[in-house]
Amino acid sequence: QLVESGGGLVRPGGSLRLSCAASGGAFSRYGVGWFRQVPGKGREFVGAISPISPSGDSIYYVDSVKGRFAISRDDAKNTVYLQMNSLKPEDTAAYYCGARIATSARTMGVMGPQYWGQGTQVTVSS
Repeated sequence: QLVESGGGLVRPGGSLRLSCAASGGAFSRYGVGWFRQVPGKGREFVGAISPISPSGDSIYYVDSVKGRFAISRDDAKNTVYLQMNSLKPEDTAAYYCGARIATSARTMGVMGPQYWGQGTQVTVSS
């Protein structure tokens, strides 16, 4: 089970940090992605983080958020974070995390998650 938190209302240029907390074991073996959706549109891939491997982890971002968003994970807490900076009104959406076992960051955008959270709303408005 995945549970997102941290959404809310923020002014343009502001920051938010979303959390995706997982229950169950073997979380470190899962790639975790972040997606967002606005009403009337499909779910958009934002970025993902791979399972930690001996060579480290890999992180992927779509161009629209690169340099503004940062994904990290704390496997001791079974949690993945999405730090969002320099937020724009077009970042307004429901944000979802999703997990798929043994999936790299880039592949998450192609295959999608096996498991989804319930979503948290982010609204960027003045």
